[in-house]
Amino acid sequence: MLSSIYQIFQKSSPVSDIIIPVALMLFSGFALTRVTKKLRLPNVTAYIVAGILIGPYCLNLVSMNIIEGTDFIADIALAFIAFSTGEFFKFSTLKKNGIKVCIITFLEAAIASVLVFILSFYILRLGLSFSMVLAALASTTAPASTVMTIRQTGAKGDFVNTLLQVVALDDVFGLVAYSIAISVAISAKSGSFSLSSVISPIIFNLCVLLLGGLFGICMKLLMPKNRSTDNRLIITIALLFTFCGICALLDVSPLLGCMSMGTVYINITDDDKLFKQVNYFSPPILLVFFVRSGLNFKLDILLSPKASGGGASLLVIGILYFLVRILGKYAGAFWGSVIAGKSKEVRNYLGLALIPQAGVAIGLAALGARILGGDMGNALQTIILASSVLYELIGPGCAKLALYLSKSYSNKLEDLTAEIEIPEEKKQSELELLIERIQAIQRELPKRNSAISEEEAAFTEAAEEQYNSYGNPHMINER
Repeated sequence: MLSSIYQIFQKSSPVSDIIIPVALMLFSGFALTRVTKKLRLPNVTAYIVAGILIGPYCLNLVSMNIIEGTDFIADIALAFIAFSTGEFFKFSTLKKNGIKVCIITFLEAAIASVLVFILSFYILRLGLSFSMVLAALASTTAPASTVMTIRQTGAKGDFVNTLLQVVALDDVFGLVAYSIAISVAISAKSGSFSLSSVISPIIFNLCVLLLGGLFGICMKLLMPKNRSTDNRLIITIALLFTFCGICALLDVSPLLGCMSMGTVYINITDDDKLFKQVNYFSPPILLVFFVRSGLNFKLDILLSPKASGGGASLLVIGILYFLVRILGKYAGAFWGSVIAGKSKEVRNYLGLALIPQAGVAIGLAALGARILGGDMGNALQTIILASSVLYELIGPGCAKLALYLSKSYSNKLEDLTAEIEIPEEKKQSELELLIERIQAIQRELPKRNSAISEEEAAFTEAAEEQYNSYGNPHMINER
């Protein structure tokens, strides 16, 4: 019935054919978060499930024309994710333990990719091209889930700093590996393989990296100190969209360049407030992206062995990929931390915090599906989406457990503030000591858990400034 009602709207107006599906994506994604919130699951899971429910294989409320016509959303979502990740590449922080972080990142990403490749090519007997692309995607981690967990717990310390840097570098490694793998896959598909077909994408990505840095410098030049906060957000989004368009013309991923843009900007300005504004603005875009990913979920080929090009169904491949990647991440993080001389807490628990995988992997899988096309592209996207749901079910919980076991945060009341030193000459009863302790904790609580997030505060401040400027005619044309 719902499908027939929606078809009436489709026939009556071509504009409604676009606006209603987008509104439906937003509403369905939001509605499912009400359920996942009760189950203590991340929002990403709700968005993907919402896309599956309103997609062609369930309620069929969104036409294939809309699904195919909105594939540009993957590029835009990747741009926002990558730009926000660039905030964690502060040179001052990287100088302290940059070599150690690079060692850990290389081993945990490489071992995960190698194990997935062995599983796909040698054990499951899948094609070389498919196995290489899937292995490259195994190296990526979800920065959004990890950062969200850290913010929710208020964790800090060496473990947190190492984790944030490894997660950010993870995606750089993954993008380089993906660029090589997708080039080999395209060459194998066309039947003509050459060294230049592998090297040229790497050169393209290096150029994109440099171009992203130039965009970061331009962003700084376009934002003098007296620039209003609403215009700062407009300029940022305009530059990100422009960069995405250039990358689309060159047929390369915007991920590395946008990450470079954010890195250059944070290092030459130290302006983290802009990133908070962007992070508060981006949720609707990311919601539509993940819901659309769920719309692309091919339920009909999930149990089909033919779709994978081998004897196993995509469901079996997805579950094995899920398990083997976790093993590779944990083993690589452990041995990397041993070689880098990290503490016992980092060595034992860093791998647990690297389990989440969603945004970057789903975005690259969407790009890969678009480039490869056919059954190979559909199979790739289906496996990544299916495993991402599993990763987002257990990933944030594992990350929170890792932060707790590494003593990066604590739920114990006595750990919330430092011990109070009482002079020996001042005798107090146990009740008086308890009251004094509670008062000290109360003074600390507002600093640890504010009523609103930093992102919301930055965005609200921008809105208030804009409102005040409109209310004061002398301020309208000043900026």
